[in-house]
Amino acid sequence: MSKVRVITLSGKEKKKKGAKIALGIIGVIVLVLFIFKLIPPGKVMENNPFIKEEGALPMIAAHRGGGISNPENTLLAFRKAVNEYGIAICETDLWMTSDGHLVYSHDGTVNRMACPEGADTVTIAEHTLAELRTYNMGFNFKDPSSGEYIYRNATEEEQQTLGLKILEFHELLEEFYGTNKDLKFIVEIKNDGETGFKAAEIIDRTLTERFPDYKNNLVVGTFHPAIEKDLAENHPTLLRGASTSGAAKFVITQMFGVNLFDKADFACLQIPMKYTFKGIPLDLTWRTYISRAHRRNIAVQYWTINDADDMRFLIEKGADAIMTDDPLLLKQVLEEYK
Repeated sequence: MSKVRVITLSGKEKKKKGAKIALGIIGVIVLVLFIFKLIPPGKVMENNPFIKEEGALPMIAAHRGGGISNPENTLLAFRKAVNEYGIAICETDLWMTSDGHLVYSHDGTVNRMACPEGADTVTIAEHTLAELRTYNMGFNFKDPSSGEYIYRNATEEEQQTLGLKILEFHELLEEFYGTNKDLKFIVEIKNDGETGFKAAEIIDRTLTERFPDYKNNLVVGTFHPAIEKDLAENHPTLLRGASTSGAAKFVITQMFGVNLFDKADFACLQIPMKYTFKGIPLDLTWRTYISRAHRRNIAVQYWTINDADDMRFLIEKGADAIMTDDPLLLKQVLEEYK
């Protein structure tokens, strides 16, 4: 009868074998990730007007028209930003009135801008356009130099002339359409549900029928998943900004360089310089994020930057646009580079 020889491995040999298996698995993972990284990502669009030209400085995006220098979201602020500060992008927010007009405002009420302290809440959704236009949107604005409420006592006529009344969506486009066809816009739909769907319809129809040259110069954003879905499905010709989840997915996939999992379909990536995710601080200013976004023809825009050193830092990084409440300061910083 033949004997079966049993070979046992020593502890040292077992460790060596285990190490080889582990290294083999790691090697396969690295190879797969390398292949994923080599796969060229598809372009979101052929020509993106929100990407700055090679070697150019970042575009100035006036956040709410530039609320430090002038009453935010007013025609006065946007006129100053475009005609005096030379901005490239108007950034603002949209709410629907009770009678179906789309107006510019960051808040869902006009109190912060237009009402004395202690006044009853004036909600945009519960008032008509005519009712909202009885308010002076520069009422609570303080002059940055004197600290005085310089528009508080403006007459009705002065408010109209200066551009201190709440502004309807088409009016801002109309103001610059004849003189500045290269001007760009970032707008955010604040309403959710059916009202938000109607807002998207107004934006699309207004651009198509009245301001076709601005159709590719305006990007729409929203924090509401249902509105984002509606924009993608029912208004595919509108340029879209990244949603919160869309921006997060892009950052994560690009952090590991796995292009295969990058499903971004937005024109602009609008992000802060830093973000904390589940207690983990993330630096979003890596140059690789910008370069990888550009491979997809996605513009990278940082918000809301009001510090000169931060502005200089983002200029060096190659940001496409810097959103700021102080476009005059950013203009001065850019002049240093020019």
